[in-house]
Amino acid sequence: MSNVLTKNFVAGAAILAATQVKFGADDNTVVPATGPTDLIIGVTTDIAAALGERVDVQMIGTAYVVAGAAATRGTLATSDASGRAVTAAPAAGVNNNTVGRFLESPSAAGDMVRVLLNPGSVQG
Repeated sequence: MSNVLTKNFVAGAAILAATQVKFGADDNTVVPATGPTDLIIGVTTDIAAALGERVDVQMIGTAYVVAGAAATRGTLATSDASGRAVTAAPAAGVNNNTVGRFLESPSAAGDMVRVLLNPGSVQG
């Protein structure tokens, strides 16, 4: 992968590989993202971390992420309840925070696909 920025944090919970994360309760900690309203900061590398272990988070560039459902290449990616990537599809007037855009089209939950990391938000 082409990573422009990868930072190391402490896992504030168990975190699987290739999972979207958000800041944890304490400084320098991250936890798995749990939905599209979370402020997603990046994706963990291919190494999982237990509570209290160090974990690398890819924040800018491209990264592999586990898909939570089928999606179309080029659409914005957000998080499901498990930190997996799903298509951002906010209802009217609702904001979804995004990790970036799908570079590949996952055909089902559990597929490992590349995303272009560019955290932001989209309103329906």
